[in-house]
Amino acid sequence: MAEVTLKDVALASGCSIATVSRVLAGTRPVGAETARTVRAAAERLGYRPNQVARALRSRSTGTVGLVLPQITNPFFLSLVRELEHALHAEGRAVLLADCDDDPATEAARIAAFLGRQVDALLLIPVDERRSREAVAGAAARVPLVLLDRGCGPGVADSVAVDNAAGMALVLDHLAATGRRRPCFVGAAGTASAAVERRAAYEAIAAALDPQAPGRIALGDFSVDWGRAAVDRLWPSRPDALICANDLIAAGALQRLRQLGADVPGEVAVTGFDDIPLAGLADPALTTVRQPVGELAAEAARLLGRSPGGEQGPRHTVRLAPRLVVRDSG
Repeated sequence: MAEVTLKDVALASGCSIATVSRVLAGTRPVGAETARTVRAAAERLGYRPNQVARALRSRSTGTVGLVLPQITNPFFLSLVRELEHALHAEGRAVLLADCDDDPATEAARIAAFLGRQVDALLLIPVDERRSREAVAGAAARVPLVLLDRGCGPGVADSVAVDNAAGMALVLDHLAATGRRRPCFVGAAGTASAAVERRAAYEAIAAALDPQAPGRIALGDFSVDWGRAAVDRLWPSRPDALICANDLIAAGALQRLRQLGADVPGEVAVTGFDDIPLAGLADPALTTVRQPVGELAAEAARLLGRSPGGEQGPRHTVRLAPRLVVRDSG
């Protein structure tokens, strides 16, 4: 079947090609009756715009590159889903890349997207310091928004949850339930979310126990690390394991159950993110819920207002988290 063209729609609607183009592209106002006639003809003929030709004319590809540190993390998958919905509503397509927690791979993925002439970039950086050069270079070329994690002040617009507020919610809850010997199980490195959650624990936990800020075990954001952390920490019998994300908490719960520990009787376990796994854990996990839909909506809004380039101040948006209390503590 031959491709339906603007000329075909113009003949069927009785309008000029220029008028048809204005109606279907939405570039200039056209009378309501004319617009209805043109759209009806386009629908009847099955007209579909040629996106490649449109991109050449407008110098816009209608695509946003999204670079993730680790696609297997369920929190990132939830965020991808919301971002795709938010950007699709604006007529934009999302191209996805995973960099397997490696800053060098991350820089290569960013360069590849720029080579494909994406209109903008969304990025969850691997590491606050080691990702900075590639992120700053990209932000000088296209609109770029950082999600969940940052790369230091002034590098790019960013939107994330208030990690310190989330940790305060956890510690206040544990204090109210009588916990006095907490331990923080987090991730090493300088990813900003890891650093902020650990720093908030250190600053707030002393109210429960002067020794609490020193009770910290660091690995990575994984189920395996959660299991290993329990083997390291359980001989000292903490009465709460405050985990930096839900994957760590899920591993900790599994290992504690294997050791015969009573959760939450002997030890409470908390997470961060509220991924779907949290409600399915045994026992169901008390955790900090990130407002994923709001994160995506704010990121899309920031992309829409950012011109790209280094001019102008950068904007940082922090969203309020919510504590979800379940059976683990």
